[in-house]
Amino acid sequence: LLEKADRKFEFPVEWGLDLQSEHERYLAEELFKKPVIVTDYPVGIKAFYMRLNDNEKTVAAMDVLAPKIGEIIGGSQREERLDILQRRIESQGINPEELGWYLDLRRYGTVPHAGFGLGFERLVQFMTGMGNIRDVIPFPRTPLSVEF
Repeated sequence: LLEKADRKFEFPVEWGLDLQSEHERYLAEELFKKPVIVTDYPVGIKAFYMRLNDNEKTVAAMDVLAPKIGEIIGGSQREERLDILQRRIESQGINPEELGWYLDLRRYGTVPHAGFGLGFERLVQFMTGMGNIRDVIPFPRTPLSVEF
């Protein structure tokens, strides 16, 4: 969709590159004009623990993008297959010994599972239509706002 867009982006649009803010804004604000879910990201731009899809080119990951806000939710299915997990760790140049504890979680029993993170303030901003996220943060951290 981005490669076929009739506009010029500041950052290149090419398979294997991560989406930039301008790409996310285009999808949510101009193309779909509503929240959109982006799935199956290229394997090279995501973390080793995200489950490798059968095509071995993408991972089972997703983001929910909202107009005027950007990413509200990011999540993925986790890699439960030990052999593939070890291969992914090594392919990213990570020392497997440093992740022995993590590999043991898979080695001694696991089940397919997934997780996600939700930007609560971003969700509230989207639901309320507020223009600035600072307006929905109960205790914003702004310069000179804390007394010592």
